[in-house]
Amino acid sequence: MSDLFATKAPQPLAEALRPATLKEVIGQSHLLGEGKPLRLAFDSGRPHSMILWGPPGVGKTTIARLTANAFDCEFIALSAVFSGVKDIRDAMEQAKRNQANSKRTILFIDEIHRFNKAQQDALLPYAESGLVTFIGATTENPSFEVNSALLSRSQVYVLKSLSEDELKELFQRAKENVFPELDFDELALNTLIGYADGDARRFLNLLEQTKAAAEVSNVETVTADFVSNALTLNSRRFDKGGDNFYDQISALHKSVRGSNPDAALYWFTRMLDGGADPKYLSRRIVRMAWEDIGLADPRALQIANDAASTFERLGSPEGELALGQAVIYLSIAAKSNAGYNAFNAAKAFVRQDKSREVPVHLRNAPTKLMKELGHGHAYRYAHDEPHGYAAGETYFPDGLRHQYWYVPVPRGLEVKIAEKLAFLRKLDDEAQGE
Repeated sequence: MSDLFATKAPQPLAEALRPATLKEVIGQSHLLGEGKPLRLAFDSGRPHSMILWGPPGVGKTTIARLTANAFDCEFIALSAVFSGVKDIRDAMEQAKRNQANSKRTILFIDEIHRFNKAQQDALLPYAESGLVTFIGATTENPSFEVNSALLSRSQVYVLKSLSEDELKELFQRAKENVFPELDFDELALNTLIGYADGDARRFLNLLEQTKAAAEVSNVETVTADFVSNALTLNSRRFDKGGDNFYDQISALHKSVRGSNPDAALYWFTRMLDGGADPKYLSRRIVRMAWEDIGLADPRALQIANDAASTFERLGSPEGELALGQAVIYLSIAAKSNAGYNAFNAAKAFVRQDKSREVPVHLRNAPTKLMKELGHGHAYRYAHDEPHGYAAGETYFPDGLRHQYWYVPVPRGLEVKIAEKLAFLRKLDDEAQGE
């Protein structure tokens, strides 16, 4: 392996260090440790269909290959990106030939979520008959991306990103086997680990690039400055349309709702660093203001809208500061979902209720005929009443009792709103008593 980089067409480091046995696998101890689910499955001697769900570079393909080796099965690999129903049929023909020779087959489909319903359905009869043991790999939530019929016939295993300690263990293996002569200072190693973001394949690729750059530059000890200058360090892993995206926006929203400005800033800047569209984030920030703060602090609504407008005017990166400050303000503002709940309750009521006529006294009367028909008759003009309020007046349709959907919370401006509503209801009670 020490000559890996001396050949004209070197084997990629990630492939050179691919584990050949379960003991060599780094990470996924929650599945592969003693007494853990996948280890027990290997020990049972009976392969079963499974879906390996996890982010890139955590060992999904490796585990699939090791499964085939462990059970002495023929390994057929397809990529859902490049394969179709015809490829599945060709694979099944090969599986039949294997079966005739008393050889079991494992069919591995990478990125199974890329298959459409028809393609996934095409797998069902073969998996059910036992002709193949199906293993699918996906970075997307299989609950949404895999047909329920196929999902019900497979065990789902959730793989995790590698930790910093696990990536350091991988580094030691690479250094011992491939580049023992090259040293890395601690900050350089931590920089590479940070940008690998739990992805073993990405980490090994970064190491490979670093070694090549060090050889060209006659560098014996890699420093953080050398890494920054020699490599193009892309943003950390961020799936703009998948679970990782929605998990992070959920974390941002819940940090704001939980009144933790520091955590909210972490998730906000984390998403920016990962490549999230600031315009999308600005829309979500405005949404947070209306959903979780509402009338408890109307300034939050204004600040959120002003921040979105500022970003539209300044763009990135200058406008991102306005969004960040809005996130801080929303986090520390008084919280209320009273308006949000009231709106949803009113929508739900109207959706199931019958169509009710507008009471005559509330109807518009722009013509003489409408006035003769009684439209607007006996309507009480609130501005002419004491306190600017027509105590005892009804505004709901006839036959529908007053609905109390809006219930202010005892925080922020809604404390004052609650006091006013209580005063007006007292006036109503007194008018009805009279």
